[in-house]
Amino acid sequence: MRLVLASGSPRRKQILETLGLSFEVVVADVDESRHPGEPADDYVVRVAAAKATKVAAPGSIVVAGDTAVVHEGKVLGKPGHPQEARTMLRALEGSVHEVFTGIAVAGWDDGVVLHTALDVSGVEFLPLTDEEIRDYVETGEPMDKAGSYALQGLGGLFVQRIDGSPFTVIGLPVHLLPRLLAAAGASLASFKTQDKH
Repeated sequence: MRLVLASGSPRRKQILETLGLSFEVVVADVDESRHPGEPADDYVVRVAAAKATKVAAPGSIVVAGDTAVVHEGKVLGKPGHPQEARTMLRALEGSVHEVFTGIAVAGWDDGVVLHTALDVSGVEFLPLTDEEIRDYVETGEPMDKAGSYALQGLGGLFVQRIDGSPFTVIGLPVHLLPRLLAAAGASLASFKTQDKH
């Protein structure tokens, strides 16, 4: 049995590496657009499920995730251009927002067998100056991140408090992984990288 990460996200890859897992990366080519009026929780679980299902195959356990940032009821995706990133960061600064991450694990038994879960963390941003926002956007880091920031990067400098799992904010709630793998008939230990002695 092989473990597959259905994501091109360097953050999710790094999380699985940190857990000491042996896995392959297969990027799932799916439409990640949010449906009109679709709630954030439904959206991230649906997209994570679509990614896992797309890559699922016999002999594989596939893990996928999707993340959205929600501020005052508005879903913030990845910015399309630097000005949009600045606008998002200006909205987030000095306030609390929520990060929704859906996680999906797909096994195979005469077809795809899918298990999904959702986790939500609250994030409080420090007040930011226009200069701080401008300098951060100029680094390029916000451009492929939901909500225009990376907790594990320079964006972490803006985060005053997290209510929930930091891994959920980064994009893969690892505390949900063991139970989802068990539901798919696998265990975290079975994918551990063999230590070289």
